[in-house]
Parts: sequence; structure tokens; C-alpha cells
Amino acid sequence: MSILVEISELLQKGRAPQVRELVAQAVAEGIAPKTILEEGLLFGMGIIGGKFKNNEVFVPEVLVAARAMNGGLEVLKPYLVEAGVEEKGTVVIGTVKGDLHDIGKNLVRMMMEGKGLKIIDLGVDVPAEKFVEAAIAENADIIACSALLTTTMNEMRTVVDAVKASALNGKVKILVGGAPVTQSFCEEIGADGYTSDAASASDMALSFC
Repeated sequence: MSILVEISELLQKGRAPQVRELVAQAVAEGIAPKTILEEGLLFGMGIIGGKFKNNEVFVPEVLVAARAMNGGLEVLKPYLVEAGVEEKGTVVIGTVKGDLHDIGKNLVRMMMEGKGLKIIDLGVDVPAEKFVEAAIAENADIIACSALLTTTMNEMRTVVDAVKASALNGKVKILVGGAPVTQSFCEEIGADGYTSDAASASDMALSFC
């Protein structure tokens, strides 16, 4: 079995210490950092994402796989920077003002990281202007907003309006999601995309980049 296949399989099982060890070993063997990233870490996370979409694995399995991927990434990051490997795009993500739920947001963040996107996580209870400021500062491609309450989902409209009134207008895509959010609500507030699950959100984000 090749070391990249092994990295992918251990990642899917959530074996973080072994993933870190094998990533370091692959680097020592002279495998290109980009190859380790794409054919080892991202490949494994992609399989988990697909299984999650089909209800073959659930949130706990995704979380341990993502932890293993992040462990491998920590080892690999300095080599990726050295090799000049660019991230595929930048996403500013957060749960909107007034909403303190973060499990869905964290899941989306992990899935997006699993696609090789750079994620700026603003946390929960994020006001519209903070989304705009972070997107300008980070030169982001996407702003992703999460809400779990019907009472807070209207904050997404505030974010869309704030983006349109700023220098980001027409330059950044806005993704929305969360339990009460629908495609028709997304269209009504003028956001660019809505998906019902984390795996689809990461696919859409990658397509926007």
C-alpha cells in the first residue's frame, strides 16, 4: 500500500497521531507537499464528505477525521508555504449576530478546509460589519453565514445589504445556511448560494472560487 493511500485511510479512521507521523515520513521520502495534501489528506477528507452526504457516517466521524486532517496539515504547512502552494480560495465564515450556535458552522468550516480552502472563522454572534471588515482585510472570495434560529436568520439580509453598500459589492459571493434557511429565503435576500448540508456547501464554495 502506498503511503498516500495509508494517510487517506488513517485520516478516515480519525487516527491523528499516525496521520502526522506518516505525513512527516512522506515529506522525508521526498514526496511533493502538494501531492501529500491532494492525494493523501484532501482525498481522505473527500471520501468522508461523500459518506456524510449519503448518511453513511455522522458528525462524530467527520469531526475525528477533520482533527486528523488538521494534524497532518500542521506538519505539512511549512513545506506547502516553501513550495509556494496557494490555497484555492478564502472564505470568511461565522454565525450571524444574536445566534450562538456553532456546530453546523464548524462542520461547514471543516468540510471547506477539506477542499483546500483557507477559512477565517469569526465565531458566533457576528455583526454584519465584522463580516465585511474581515472579508476586506483577508481579500476573501466568499462570506458564509450560518443561523439556526428563525429570529436570527434575518440578520443574513443585513449582511447582504452591508456587502452591497461596501467596496466588496460584486467582488465577494455570499453563502447562507442553517436549519431555518431555504433556497427561496436565499433568493429573497439576494444571497448568492444556499445548501442544505455541509458537504454541499463546501462543493459550492469551491465552485465559486
